[in-house]
Amino acid sequence: MAASDAKTDTPALIESLLRDLNDAQRAAVTHADGPLLIVAGAGTGKTATLAHRVAYLIARGTPPGRILLLTFTRRAADEMIRRTEALLRRASNAGELPDTRAGSTVWGGTFHSVAARLLRMYGESVGLPPGFTILDRSDSEDLMHAVRTELDLGSRTRRFPQKGTCLDIYSRCVNAAEPLGHVLETRFPWCKSEADDLKRLFAGYVDRKEASRVLDYDDLLVFWRGMLADDALGRLIRDRFDAVLVDEYQDTNAVQADIVESLRPGGQGLTVVGDDAQAIYGFRAATVRNILDFPARFPATTVLTLERNYRSSAPVLDATNAIIAEATERYDKSLWTERQGGARPALVTCRDEREQTSYVIDRILGHREEGTDLKRQAVLFRAAHHSMDLEMELQERNVPFVKYGGLKFVEMAHVKDLVAFLRLAENPHDSVAALRVLGLLPGIGPRTASLLAGEFSQADGDCEAWVGRNVPEATRPLWPDFVSLMRTLLSASPGDVASQIHACRAFYAPLCEQRYDAAPARLADLEQLEMLGSRFSDRSRFLTESVLDAPQWTGDFAGPPLLDEDYLVLSTMHSAKGLEFDVVYVIHAADGNIPSDMATGSVEEIEEERRLFYVACTRARDALYVTHPLRYYRAGRGRSDAYGYAQRTRFIPDRLRPLFAERQASPHAEAPVDEGAVAVTTAEIRASMRSMWE
Repeated sequence: MAASDAKTDTPALIESLLRDLNDAQRAAVTHADGPLLIVAGAGTGKTATLAHRVAYLIARGTPPGRILLLTFTRRAADEMIRRTEALLRRASNAGELPDTRAGSTVWGGTFHSVAARLLRMYGESVGLPPGFTILDRSDSEDLMHAVRTELDLGSRTRRFPQKGTCLDIYSRCVNAAEPLGHVLETRFPWCKSEADDLKRLFAGYVDRKEASRVLDYDDLLVFWRGMLADDALGRLIRDRFDAVLVDEYQDTNAVQADIVESLRPGGQGLTVVGDDAQAIYGFRAATVRNILDFPARFPATTVLTLERNYRSSAPVLDATNAIIAEATERYDKSLWTERQGGARPALVTCRDEREQTSYVIDRILGHREEGTDLKRQAVLFRAAHHSMDLEMELQERNVPFVKYGGLKFVEMAHVKDLVAFLRLAENPHDSVAALRVLGLLPGIGPRTASLLAGEFSQADGDCEAWVGRNVPEATRPLWPDFVSLMRTLLSASPGDVASQIHACRAFYAPLCEQRYDAAPARLADLEQLEMLGSRFSDRSRFLTESVLDAPQWTGDFAGPPLLDEDYLVLSTMHSAKGLEFDVVYVIHAADGNIPSDMATGSVEEIEEERRLFYVACTRARDALYVTHPLRYYRAGRGRSDAYGYAQRTRFIPDRLRPLFAERQASPHAEAPVDEGAVAVTTAEIRASMRSMWE
């Protein structure tokens, strides 16, 4: 039932939903069905506004199952649905609602997870095998490498791009909808001479994916867009939804923008939320043009701007407003706050990185003594290596910290090994999974693994193809147990995921102990994986979720206890997006670091670096420090005396300096001198020099 047919809303119910919103938020939440762009500045309550909009649509009569909420993280979707349910529960006290748990049936998720769900439902209509599996980044690289090797594109006499670079080029072409020549010219100029061979490589990669019945991340979006482009199938998918809401629209790429337009061709029922000033993912092929050009793409668009900031103090907001006002193209907005008072952001000049480190740690501990816990403070930097000196000194001074980043749980070798067994059972044609599994067995090398994988694929997953197979001598003791395991997995009930993982663990554990160090911790990870598997209704869903919504890290056995449970946050600027802290330190604010000297090749790149700096500064609630070392040494810590001087970041030009409290990291006052006690004169010093050659 569309919102216009609603019968459930009452003035009291609607007022209950809206009572905590400011006027601009109310206007956004209660907007009618035409295309709506909500330009939400940093700290203006974007998430709350979008959750209220979903609750409002449900309260007005839109069935929750006909609402599609697209986000960039599963956590964001879950948080909005949780808030929606809380709002509906509260509103039910003021008016009759059919189901206050309705938010749980909203179609919510990332672009990739929703794409995977729709491809499971409709993929066979376009010839997609129902048992397809999804490659993660490292699997895609491995498949690219296999094709690269078969085409003999790498040799000792020729510098051909490695598998990771090849996948980056391929993915850029797909997601940015840019031709290979343009991508090579602008992003990978050193690879321009390899254009013809890259075309061969990419064609072979696409063919191999089709033969293996696998999809990579890019395929999920491209296939979804392809289904929407078909008249009959596209209409069927569009008709599932009355409302489409998109979070962080500034982070969409060309394919995602096409999907959104295809879902709501005229813009009816479409709401997108974003901030052009926080478009910082150009390296992932996201483009700020999508949000800037949204009104042109949907001419009937209403643009509403959220400008009241609930996060930062007035002086911090004044400085960050001025930083982003220097942008060449943007939506006009000036954030304001009722939080008056507070100190101006500090612009701190340091002699070198060592002095910067000392100054920042002194200020961190000073704020801690004044009552600001370490975990409410964050040090932000442009590149991960910029914190190396700081990390060493924090350890020396016994200041605990965490650093955002690291290897994802399912990217760890032992986890990928075990999951490969399940992938091969799900899709016997998945050559990447087959080669990984077979390569675990002692005595089997790449050539033998390739032959065995081909036999299994040609037999369409019939284990009889391997029964009695002549395998290397070292493999023979394990071969019957391996074939038995594969039979068990192939015949298992799809819903019995945990027992399948348990069977894999029992077979794999001795191999894991032989191949890797720290085996107890790795085996403990696999126990966690088994418990995780018990939460899934079928193997296919488990495999999909393990790729698209993977845990970000895993814990080892507990180490020595920290007597102080508090910890400082270290983070790259990109990783800090969406977070906030009482005190923020932005370090290495020198041109060449901010902006990065790797991102100054065009006006567009420099503008994205400006937005990235703005995002970092807007993480601060109460206090902001921007530090600028003058001197940088050619080599690392203490290894060379060769140095040069750096300029302050171009994003704080002279005209913005009055918005900052400028200071020196270590001002040294000169000691007073008793002139009457000084006996030496310049004439005497020069005379002593002349005596050297007279």
